[in-house]
Amino acid sequence: MKIEKFEDIIAWQKAKQITIIIFKIFEPSRDYSFKDQIQRASVSIMNNIAEGFERRGDKEFKKFLFIAKGSCGEVRSMLDLAFSLKIIQQCDYDNCYQLSIEISRLLSGLIKALKD
Repeated sequence: MKIEKFEDIIAWQKAKQITIIIFKIFEPSRDYSFKDQIQRASVSIMNNIAEGFERRGDKEFKKFLFIAKGSCGEVRSMLDLAFSLKIIQQCDYDNCYQLSIEISRLLSGLIKALKD
């Protein structure tokens, strides 16, 4: 199956999903720098998938997928810190953590599928 647009990429769909969740979880937070950082990292996942896809070359796409994967790790790291500091609840942590792992695996699969 040929992907026609980045919105069809499951990793992008899941990245959008985690971004919406993170924006909602951290909306009431008064720690603006922490909130800004985790929100920007989550947006970076989906935007790098989109930007890489739109460049229309496997090499470029792969580069942006690696950046998205790094942002996914950043989100997971910040979620861990937020949970340790009791900023977020266990259920929110678990949900976002699992989703970030799924996104990371999807990105790895896409990266492997692309030609060098």
